[in-house]
Amino acid sequence: MLASPAVIGEKRRIFLAASALLLAVLAFAAAGCGSSSNSSAGSTSTAASSCSNKDDLNLVTLDQLTIGTDNPAFPPWFGGTPHKPWQVSDPNSGEGYESAVAYAVAKQLGFDKAEVKWIHVPFANSYAPGPKPFDFDINQISFTPARAKVVDFSDSYYDVNQSVVVNKGTPIASAASVAALKPYDLGAQLGTTSYQFIKDEIQPTKQPSVFPSNTGAVQALKNKQIDGLVVDLPTAFYVTAVQVPNSKVLGQFPAAPGGEHFGMVFAKGNSLRECVNDALAKLRSNGTLKQLQQKWLAKATGAPILK
Repeated sequence: MLASPAVIGEKRRIFLAASALLLAVLAFAAAGCGSSSNSSAGSTSTAASSCSNKDDLNLVTLDQLTIGTDNPAFPPWFGGTPHKPWQVSDPNSGEGYESAVAYAVAKQLGFDKAEVKWIHVPFANSYAPGPKPFDFDINQISFTPARAKVVDFSDSYYDVNQSVVVNKGTPIASAASVAALKPYDLGAQLGTTSYQFIKDEIQPTKQPSVFPSNTGAVQALKNKQIDGLVVDLPTAFYVTAVQVPNSKVLGQFPAAPGGEHFGMVFAKGNSLRECVNDALAKLRSNGTLKQLQQKWLAKATGAPILK
């Protein structure tokens, strides 16, 4: 018995609908697989290229690495003949430990020297909250948990020893221990870990003197307004060699494992930090950081340890 035209039409409609549904499902599955594959490849490609291609970096200015530091820029962290607006040293020179490290990192990121721009950023502004005019700042800035709440830090590029500088022939110049420093007037720059070290570790009987800049703190030591100046060890050797005649590094304080270290500073959340950390890891593993320390910071050895 033959089916009626109505029945045949209904079966045809059901078959066509089922076929369309099947094709849609297959197309969706194929698209989904393709999308997943493309997304994975895209993610891998992005992850691989985000640091190797400077066009993918999160920069203040396209195709330019903008680096902040304070002015004056002092040896042994910076060197070279200063050109305006820089005083004492010129970060553009590539001389001095921090300048050399910054250019080595820039090279790892794909920048040549002409594509690096240095800007003046006062020390305390570098780790203050808010937007930043730099991609990173390098200025002997120690990592602290409080600072890391509002800015990001790179991994260490220098592990820090604090030290104390004194004028020769003064009573403090014979001190041979931390306890022997307690009666004296000690000073440091405002906002530095050197100042915090005085308060937390030395705990002098007199309130420490604090200065807006290291230049002011050095001048106070030179004028004998303070008995001792606490700074990081390489800076201490520059103070005694150049800034304060007839002074000496009285001693250094032992560094704790995993303790104080300098890191480059970034605006909070800047993905550039991970790329800089990758660059630092390579510079550490291939011996570049050690070579640069030997070249620019070699004098920062031999000071007696104060316990």
